[in-house]
Amino acid sequence: MAESRPDAGPGAQHHSEEAPRQRPSALEQAGGVRGLIYSALPVLAFVIGNNIGGLKTAIIAALALSVVIAAERLLRKESIMPAVGGVFGVAIAAGISWWTGSAKDYFLIGIWSNLAAALVFGISVLARRPLAGVLWNSMTGKGTAWQEDRRSRRDFSIATIVLTVIFAARFAVQQYLYEADEVGTLGTAKIIMGYPLLAVGLLAVAWAARASHRRLRAGDR
Repeated sequence: MAESRPDAGPGAQHHSEEAPRQRPSALEQAGGVRGLIYSALPVLAFVIGNNIGGLKTAIIAALALSVVIAAERLLRKESIMPAVGGVFGVAIAAGISWWTGSAKDYFLIGIWSNLAAALVFGISVLARRPLAGVLWNSMTGKGTAWQEDRRSRRDFSIATIVLTVIFAARFAVQQYLYEADEVGTLGTAKIIMGYPLLAVGLLAVAWAARASHRRLRAGDR
């Protein structure tokens, strides 16, 4: 006679169907790979438009494409912040370029923002409060225990230095191209030195965070 297996019941079935919710990754919060591509398209439109029809064409192309991208993201019910932020950023850059009458000034805010970021991140290391650790642990709710662990501060300092070098390299290269009036090459450099280099910096932060988490968890046992 075959044994009858007890029914797991609706509660167990409901429990098995529930999957643990995971925190969205930084890539997902930015709109995924699609979002990263979208961030580069207005720059391409500006450079191509400037080569074809001059500054006015470049500004119209960049603004129009940013609005189309924002509308498409909203129709896909994605987060509104990247969509609105993208249009706002392009509008500010285009406005500066239009006001000065120079296509290269479209990249001015981004260039000097990199210098500011390099200074802030670098100073945080000298102050022994590496910004990579401060931001990561604040965003993930890990608290400040990592600041009491010497190796955690060291690892987050390394990650912060990596980000500092990235920001400084962006500024140095793009400022050189800006001074040389190389608008096309400047646009290419902005794209290449954008998310690809940022990904390297985020990997360094992830490495430091994982190492710190393991040490702090082991210390609690």
